Amino acid sequence: MLNSPLLAAYGWSDALQAAFAPFADQGLVPGRIVVQQRGGYRLITEAGEIDARATGPLMKAATDIDRPTAGDWVAVEARPGQTTALVHGVLPRSTAFIRKASGPRAGAQVVAANVDVALLVASLNANLNPRRLERYLATTHESGAQPVIVLTKADLAEFLDEDVAEIEAIALGAPVLALSAKTGQGLEALAQWMQPGRTAVLLGSSGAGKSTLLNVLAGEERMATREVRATDDRGRHTTTHRELVLLPSGALILDTPGMRELGLWDADEGVSATFADIEELATQCRFRDCAHGDEPGCAIQAAIDAGELDPSRLYNYEKLQAELAHDRRRQDPVAALENRKLWASRHKAGKARTKAKRRMPDE
Repeated sequence: MLNSPLLAAYGWSDALQAAFAPFADQGLVPGRIVVQQRGGYRLITEAGEIDARATGPLMKAATDIDRPTAGDWVAVEARPGQTTALVHGVLPRSTAFIRKASGPRAGAQVVAANVDVALLVASLNANLNPRRLERYLATTHESGAQPVIVLTKADLAEFLDEDVAEIEAIALGAPVLALSAKTGQGLEALAQWMQPGRTAVLLGSSGAGKSTLLNVLAGEERMATREVRATDDRGRHTTTHRELVLLPSGALILDTPGMRELGLWDADEGVSATFADIEELATQCRFRDCAHGDEPGCAIQAAIDAGELDPSRLYNYEKLQAELAHDRRRQDPVAALENRKLWASRHKAGKARTKAKRRMPDE
């Protein structure tokens, strides 16, 4: 293994060393992207921090998902005497947090790479939204990272126990931590997820308290913060770039800009893991093609009637499934054509039934 205490502090391992061997033969050195901005990158190498940009061939050959991003381990041409180094390649990722970029024709975007733990941050104020957290959970399960839900501003919560119980009901075993960066309440519970050499990422909407939490964990003002608007409990974006910070504890934490939207990308397994309770209930329905409406023997509707399942959770599950199906059709013209044929046949059959009813004589 490369004998570099600095790289080891940022998570370098024997597995990464083995993956880097082909690049080493080319005279390149390893580095990790700790800051990602539009103009380039800031890397940690065995020689310290350096500025870098990706080579033209790398950016041209790589898809959006394959291009270097925050948290990536990369192969670098140091170029002594030059102002910037050159990134020639990206090492295989252990995990990747991917979302659908904004825009009607947008593709996938990697938000964070090689993270062990995803801290899904939500504020215990009027903007606490279980449905939004379900979306984050689905993306995290798909990424391969361990989700941990972090509910901030616990000192301001009027109904703390009730709020935590509501989120635990959708977490399906993922840890739910309530804390206050202002008072220190609950911060010790994060320790088991923030071990030396392990990387966590802070994910959540603007105003959730990510940057404030990072500043407390870092013991210094690393990220600018702003007050949340009192009118609607929403904040403004304070983090404008992605940055990986080495904490005094030896853990690493990646802060990301707040996301107004988190579009799912190829996250079928993540949705299934997030809504495993609903999918298990569906196997108990009387009919295999049950639409979970007013069909007889629907186990999901029975759970809703018994107060065991929140109907809004079912609605969100179906919404996310529909979102994924829509993207598949958009990416796959054959699937889109088959879907149109299916709905055309259903529409035709519906019209036929309507005509038949009109022709029936009055009783």
